[in-house]
Amino acid sequence: MTAIDVPAVTPAPLPVLTADTLVPAEQPTLYFLGVSTGSSSIQRVFPAWAAELGLDDAVLRGIDLPVGAPAEHTRRIVEFLRQDALGVGMQITSHKISVGTAARDLFAQLRPLATLMGEVSCVTKGPDGLHGFAKDPVAGALALDAIVPPGAWAERRANAVVLGAGGAGTALTWCLVRQERGEDRPATLVVTDRSRERLDHLASIARQVGPDVPLELVQVGSTDDTDAVLAAQPAGSLVVNATGLGKDLPGSPIGEDALLPEGATAWDLNYRGDLRFLDTALRQAGERSIRVEDGWTYFVHGWLQAVKEVFQVDVPTSGPAFDRLSDIARSVR
Repeated sequence: MTAIDVPAVTPAPLPVLTADTLVPAEQPTLYFLGVSTGSSSIQRVFPAWAAELGLDDAVLRGIDLPVGAPAEHTRRIVEFLRQDALGVGMQITSHKISVGTAARDLFAQLRPLATLMGEVSCVTKGPDGLHGFAKDPVAGALALDAIVPPGAWAERRANAVVLGAGGAGTALTWCLVRQERGEDRPATLVVTDRSRERLDHLASIARQVGPDVPLELVQVGSTDDTDAVLAAQPAGSLVVNATGLGKDLPGSPIGEDALLPEGATAWDLNYRGDLRFLDTALRQAGERSIRVEDGWTYFVHGWLQAVKEVFQVDVPTSGPAFDRLSDIARSVR
């Protein structure tokens, strides 16, 4: 037991599955579709959370699928979940857009945010079949408010720079620009990506939910291009690595010598991996007053939102109860 009284659970993680090695569950199972699920902290965190939340019979099992895998593999996995009697749901990290497009017809219902985002990050089962949710916007908003306190945008009028227009970057765009936030939004949202198609998709969502926030889309071909974008930003801006580089794939979207804006907040949505983006920010933390944040809070909110939907349990989003779940997770990660 630790100082925070962590539930005494130490089950060995179940072997990771692939699209070619799917086997039905033997007890209520939350599947986890990602790239390298066996090395994720959730393999150790979920059993501790399950004990804390009274989900004593539930287990987690990873399914690995490479980045860029054929659509038929995505469909096979979603169809497997649909047919698996004890598969109670699925959390999806790196393949949210693929599931939302390649397997769209396998769902009985996509919730409004999933339809808007064109992605699925959480799957539950209802009497009519599979239900798809986009939980990244919800988790992102909760994490964003913990990192950038309410009122800060209206006070400093800085920019937000989102590096990456994939699923995570698009979800964070929704968080940053939606009109419900009023004055508490960045002066300008700048988004970079290598893909014009992804940038255009993100822009269509930004213009629906927050058309009054100026939007700058920059198609980049190298870290030099991204570094130039950073050099043009005002002091106090938020810079987010939403590319997946540093976790799903090695590397960083910025160069080792890139200069972050003075007084910036550098937020990497990753919390594990080589984290080179954070290394660059940490080297400048003192001299340029950079605040550095990893993806741990985002990770905790994302998974708790999935647990809430799949198992229909109440989970806290702030306060002592949330802090306890976060502390439990840190202690076993």
